[in-house]
Parts: sequence; structure tokens; C-alpha cells
Amino acid sequence: MGIKTYTPYTPSRRHMTGSDFSEITKTTPEKSLVVSLKKNSGRNNQGKITVRHRGGGSRRKYRIIDFKRRKDDIPAKVVSIEYDPNRTANIALICYADGEKAYILAPEGLQVGMKIMNGSNAEVRPGNCLPLSDIPVGTMIHNIELHPGKGGQMVRSAGNGAQLMAKEGKYATLRLPSGEMRMVPLVCRASIGVVGNGDHNLINIGKAGRKRHMGIRPTVRGSVMNPNDHPHGGGEGKTGIGRPGPSTPWGKPALGLKTRKKHKQSNKYIVRRRDGKTLAK
Repeated sequence: MGIKTYTPYTPSRRHMTGSDFSEITKTTPEKSLVVSLKKNSGRNNQGKITVRHRGGGSRRKYRIIDFKRRKDDIPAKVVSIEYDPNRTANIALICYADGEKAYILAPEGLQVGMKIMNGSNAEVRPGNCLPLSDIPVGTMIHNIELHPGKGGQMVRSAGNGAQLMAKEGKYATLRLPSGEMRMVPLVCRASIGVVGNGDHNLINIGKAGRKRHMGIRPTVRGSVMNPNDHPHGGGEGKTGIGRPGPSTPWGKPALGLKTRKKHKQSNKYIVRRRDGKTLAK
């Protein structure tokens, strides 16, 4: 998918870029596979804001994606490639031989009319879903399960792909897009290929209004607030934050503090962290 530029008839248009949607073949979603989304503007069930800077935004419907891919040994045909407002990746509408339809993440190279399949008997080609035990070492994969039958949880955003590095005993070793090396049970499933729409990270938003359409409200820097509003606030003119490190509005450390528990149960599955260090066992 390519990136398009705009004629700069306003200053904000000058550097704005967007997707040309050249891969999209259908503009309206499958009615049976969409549900309404309720907006909560970052508020919990008590009405308290738990995620700041959320609210407004264009109305959108959620497309039900089949992350589990459990319909085995039944061939399916790619009907269309569609845009999904809820994720960076494009999605593909597939129709199984028995007439059932489903949405899947569209990998790079998947086109309308192609045949795909799930299960151990499927070929190793983009769009097919197989257990890790049946995938050759070195293959690029996405939509990876962490627990058998739970559905894909890792490597689902546009342009991402993990590489199957080794298989030993009951586990496969994967190199994730972050550089982390992690072990995953061989019985877990993954889809072949790299997630499509890889140019998504090249899009320049261009103006604040476009962020508002996404449901993201303005963020005010703490350093321009008063001391009673933020730990970074106060001082004459532009001053430093006056603390050993950056803080949240509530005085907790921010930006770089490691929040992962040192003795987390899943640490034993991480062979190498993304920073190149190994976790203490």
C-alpha cells in the first residue's frame, strides 16, 4: 500500500500524508461480522477517568476478527481486502467452502481469489495458519498464540513479523519484532507471513484535528503547568523539571521506569530481552 501526499492549500496540509488504500477492494464491511462499539472516553464503571486524553472521535463499528483460526482442513477463498478503523493492519474477508465467512488479518501478498487453509495439513504460505510444530525454522509468522486455543495475541500490527528461530522439546523459540527472544509452546498456532500495510508507520498526521477524529484529545505538558497541578510545573520562564527524573501528575516515576515484576511467572520463557539482556531466573 502506498503513501499519498496532498496539495498544500493550508499549512497543515503541507506535510500531511495518508494511505492511498490501493489494496482495499471493498469499502463496506460484512454486516454479520460487525458489532457496535460503546464509547467510554477513558472512563471506568464509576465514571472516573482512568485513561487521560480520550474522547470524541468518529463513530466506528468493530469488525469481529478470527484470531483463533480453528476451522481446520476446510479451504477458504479470499473475498476482499478491507480497511479496519480499529487496527493498523488491513483485514481480509474469507469464505470457507461450507459458506461460513470470517475476517482475518491480511498478510503481505494476500490477494482476492487466493485459497487459504488452517490446520496441520495446510501449506506453508502467507495467510495459512498452522501449529508451530509444523512450521519450518526460519519462517516469518504473525498472529501468534501464547496459550493453545486462546487465539493469536502477539505480532498483530501493520508491517510486523516474528521469525521462528528454533524448535526444542515442547517449545519453539521466536524472535519478536522488538528483538526479544521468547519461547512459545509448539502446540500454539501462528499465521504464515508478515502483517500487511507496512507503510502505515510512514503516515504523517499533519494536524491536530485528525487526531481528534481518532478520539484522542489534547495533551498539555506538565512543565507549562503550575506547581499545584504537576510536579514539573512552576518556575520563571522555561525551566527544567527540578527533579531527578520525570514524573506523572501524581508524583510517580515516568518515562523509562521498569514496571515488569522481577519474578513474574512468564519470565522463564524469555530467552533474551529486547535490550539484549537476559532475565534473572
